[in-house]
Amino acid sequence: MSKAHPNHRTIVVMPAHNAALTLEATVGGIAKDYVDELLLVDDSSTDDTLAVAERLKISTVWHPHNAGYGANQKTCYLHALQRGADIVVMLHPDGQYTPDLIPDMVAPIVAGDADLVLGSRMLPNRRSALKGGMPWYKWLANLGLTRIQNTLMGAHITDGHTGYRAYSRRLLLELPWLRNSLGFSFDSEVLYQAAHLDFTIAEAACTTKYFDDASSIRLKPATVYALLTLWTGVRLTLHRAGIKSDRRFLPAPRVVDPPDGR
Repeated sequence: MSKAHPNHRTIVVMPAHNAALTLEATVGGIAKDYVDELLLVDDSSTDDTLAVAERLKISTVWHPHNAGYGANQKTCYLHALQRGADIVVMLHPDGQYTPDLIPDMVAPIVAGDADLVLGSRMLPNRRSALKGGMPWYKWLANLGLTRIQNTLMGAHITDGHTGYRAYSRRLLLELPWLRNSLGFSFDSEVLYQAAHLDFTIAEAACTTKYFDDASSIRLKPATVYALLTLWTGVRLTLHRAGIKSDRRFLPAPRVVDPPDGR
């Protein structure tokens, strides 16, 4: 177990695709006393991501073909659970999110105050993301979509589209995330599910960096992502009203968790 939290096994998962140029710097910034294991899932990269991960002695899983961002996360969480994780932190290996926030991400889960912690780029205030280099059009889109999501979920989060997240084992066992998309809308679906199924959501202020080697969703997939995020919110509304059931929002069957996490 980690030195900081000896009673909680924390695994950092990194969904990777062509992250060879940024992986080492990202791993170098991780507070090792708070982490028990690093796990990288490579979504069929065409660069040296796997070679760099091997040199850094990171546990790796690879996809033989590119399956998508959501599919990558599913592999991350399945393997983390089977490795006995009590807390799973998703950290993008592209260097956009600061790894030194991990202690703040896991603290509310260790304390029993949250099951999902979001690294919010909109804290301590909305303009924080702009100071970190977020393009203004992405900033406006984030604010608008997050406001709509809050209305649909009945929540009060500040950043509904962050890729920096920490999950409790209980959430990953009980939330039906395996039913979600293989693409970018996976993150929004998880957020809707967590709010609907009454898991406690917390946020931690997160600084970000935008630069050439950081991964960034392009305009067309970003537009598709936004539309799918809104559509998922509509489906949640219909589900709650009893008009159209959606299995993504039905509680998963009770899980018998193996004692050793495997």
